[in-house]
Amino acid sequence: MNFLAHLYLSDNHKELTVGNFMGDFVKGSQLDYLPELVAKGVILHREIDSYTDSHPIVLKSKDKLREKYRHYAGVIVDMYYDHFLAINFNKYHSLKLNEFAQQKYALLQNHWDLIPPRGQNMLPYMIRGDWLTNYAKKEGLHRALTGLSRRTKFKSNLEMAIQDLVAHYDEFEAEFKQFFDEIQPHISQFREDLIISKL
Repeated sequence: MNFLAHLYLSDNHKELTVGNFMGDFVKGSQLDYLPELVAKGVILHREIDSYTDSHPIVLKSKDKLREKYRHYAGVIVDMYYDHFLAINFNKYHSLKLNEFAQQKYALLQNHWDLIPPRGQNMLPYMIRGDWLTNYAKKEGLHRALTGLSRRTKFKSNLEMAIQDLVAHYDEFEAEFKQFFDEIQPHISQFREDLIISKL
């Protein structure tokens, strides 16, 4: 799952949302210095990633891309799935996508001091480019994949992945919808158990 899905799966819990956004930027003992609910948001992020990466439907999506993109297949599927969440957002949330995005950008800016440097470096670009809303557009997704391709250490060909999305669009969308129907109840229960548990 990519940024949009992570933020969506945090529900309306502000501190969990901030921690979930920070998940990829928090390493090791850094978790110990965060407010409890923000730290739980990081744990939520890791559970979402773990559940997603091992799910048979996601593995099926990755298999279509693995020969061409190898270990980047998972990154591409994460971004494809955010695209499908974005275009179907009104089916999953009461807010319009642009309203949801602006709400989350404001929340993250209000917790700026908690976000690790790598996240602080990225967040202004995310807001300026309105990544969450632009995932809904194929050209926006293509820009995101191209930008990511420029930042990979090795040649990834990520900028070509939009062609594979178009070629298998209906299959990827069906797989996303089936997977998302399964991850939502799992993460909802995990999230509620996490809130009442002790770290």
